[in-house]
Formats: sequence, C-alpha cells, structure tokens
Amino acid sequence: MSAMPTTLLQVSYLTESDPTAAIVLFVTIGIIIVFLTITNIAKNGIGGGSSFSSKSVGAFRLSKGAVKRAAAAYGLSHEQTSLLDGVLRNSRISDPVAALEDTATVDRVFKRSYRDIEKSAETENDAEEGKARLFSIRTTLDSAQGSAARIQSTRRLPDGQAATITGPNGDIYPVKIVTAKGERLAADAPKDAIGTTVKFARGTKVVLAFYAKSSQGYRFETKVVGYEDTPRGPVIILAHSEKIASLPNRRFRRKEVRVSCFFSLVRVEQRMVGRKTEKKTIVDERRAMGTIMDISAGGCAIKSAAAIRTGEYLKVDFDDAQGRTLAALGRTVRTNKSGGIGGIMHIQFMKVPRRALNAINAMVYGYDQD
Repeated sequence: MSAMPTTLLQVSYLTESDPTAAIVLFVTIGIIIVFLTITNIAKNGIGGGSSFSSKSVGAFRLSKGAVKRAAAAYGLSHEQTSLLDGVLRNSRISDPVAALEDTATVDRVFKRSYRDIEKSAETENDAEEGKARLFSIRTTLDSAQGSAARIQSTRRLPDGQAATITGPNGDIYPVKIVTAKGERLAADAPKDAIGTTVKFARGTKVVLAFYAKSSQGYRFETKVVGYEDTPRGPVIILAHSEKIASLPNRRFRRKEVRVSCFFSLVRVEQRMVGRKTEKKTIVDERRAMGTIMDISAGGCAIKSAAAIRTGEYLKVDFDDAQGRTLAALGRTVRTNKSGGIGGIMHIQFMKVPRRALNAINAMVYGYDQD
C-alpha cells in the first residue's frame, strides 16, 4: 500500500519539476511525425500545384522530349508547348501522344487547368490572360484534328448530331439526328418559326449539313422517305447517302445552344484625319431580340423575327452561364429564311473582348459546366 503513493509522487515530481525531460519527450514525438510525413510524401507524391508548373510532381514520369514531339505534330509554338507540358503534368498524364489523340482526355485535362486558373489567379486580368493562352492551344489542337479522318457515310452519324435541313425553296431548318442505324436516317421533323411541323412530299430532294466534333463540315443531298410519330415527337425519314461532300473547315469549334440575346445595328463612319483614315462605330439605341442557335469563337447564328440584311454590322449582347453580360461586334455574312417569319442570321465576329472570347470558348468546350 505504501509503494503506490511513492510512485505517484515520483511521476508528479517529474512532470512539475523536470521540464527538460518533457521537452525532450515532445521533440522526440515531433521528429517521429516529421519522419512519417516525409516517408509518406516520398511514397505517394504531393498533389495539387499550379496548372502551369512544368516540374514533375508525384510518382509518375513525363518526358519533356515526349511532350515536344507530341506538340510538334499539332504545330504548337514553343510557348504553347511549354504551357501544354504544365497542363499535362497538372493532370499527371504520362503519355502525351495518346492523351492528345483522345478528345475526351484533352477536354478533361484542359477543363481542370481552366478551373485551376479561376481559383489561383491573383487578379481578373491574370485569369483572363491564362484562359486565353489555354484556349489558344485548345483551338490549335482542334484545327489540326479537323484534317484527320473524314466521314464518308451517313451511317456513321451519331445520335443527337446537330444538323440543318435545307428545303427545295432554300429555307433552312435546324434539326438533330435521332438515329442513323438501319436502312433509313431519322431526324427531328423540321419546324417553322411558330413550331409547326414542315411536311415535305415523299421523294422531295433536300440537303442535310452538319459539323463534326473536329469542326469539319459536311453536306449531302438526300430524299424524303416519309414521316413517323415517335414518343419524342414527329421525325423525318431520309435516305442514307454514301456521297458526302466536305465543307470548308471551320477554324473554331461550334456548339449548338439556345441563348437569348439582344442585337443592335452598328453604323461605321470613316473620316480622313490628315493622311490616315479613322473609323468610328455608332451603335443604334434600338435593340431587337433573338436566340443564338449556335456559337463559336469566330461567330454565331441568331434566329430572329427581325433579321437584318447581309453585310450589316451589329452588336450582340447575351449572358453566359455565370450571368455575366457579354458583348461582341459582328457582321452578317448571310441570312436564311426560316419558315416565313424572320430568319437565321449567320454572324462573323469582328471584335470580341478577351473576357467575352474566353467565356464563349468555355461555353463551346463545356468548361463552364460542373
């Protein structure tokens, strides 16, 4: 019974009267923790880091030579190659050739870097500059991939492919491919401006045009086989074709959207100042409403009851996914009738602020979506 109090007194004495021993104990524990942490890092690597870091992180290998060879195949500049190296390392990609050949992988790693730029940039200007550099690579990759394999048969069209049908009178109707399987090609039945199904007689010749993911465009002539009612609505049945013509390759990827917009006429005035010609743009205060049907970094298509003539300049205002108002200056390169009321204006962008251009690219590539 007398030994227990003695032990307690000894422990109490050590704790209260010997601080050196306590310090040694804590230092020893700290050394053990640091050792275990270093061992874990050496084994598993460090995650995260800047999306543009070119230093190797984690337990994977990426040869700079492999990145340079892969980038050279797509015609990337030295600066773009250096940036691509950081993008690939950020997603721990060890085979750049295979990664760049797979569109899904490219979009995954670029989307990650895009999000990292938004989170880590110190200023909005830095963020927009980083995004612009990132998209310069992405569009270059698209352009190079567009010269690859061509679609030679309508049987290869994927379900949901956006397309347009041009009727015998020149009217153009946006549709989507329902299915290309089997002996017939089915697409959404074309509709006019008020939503009424447009019925072509059996045997009518029409032209179907579309752009693949590579931004390569195609068109082919076909005949109307008939119409069918389906759970998703009426569809038009067209004959398959093995004679598909390639359209001039688009410089930028285009995405089908449905975005409300306003547009205003723009008048360009020129005047001589000494020996130089100065241009001044004057935006009309009156605005018309429309719907952006598809968009790219190079232009858009707007459907409106107040379509304007070919060659006219206009300012387009619309909101992105974050609710930010964007604006672009463009010129109407052609206008197609759409069901008798108004039409679809095809706009070539002439001037787009960097923030708006980045937002458009984010919309096109889906980087603005979670």
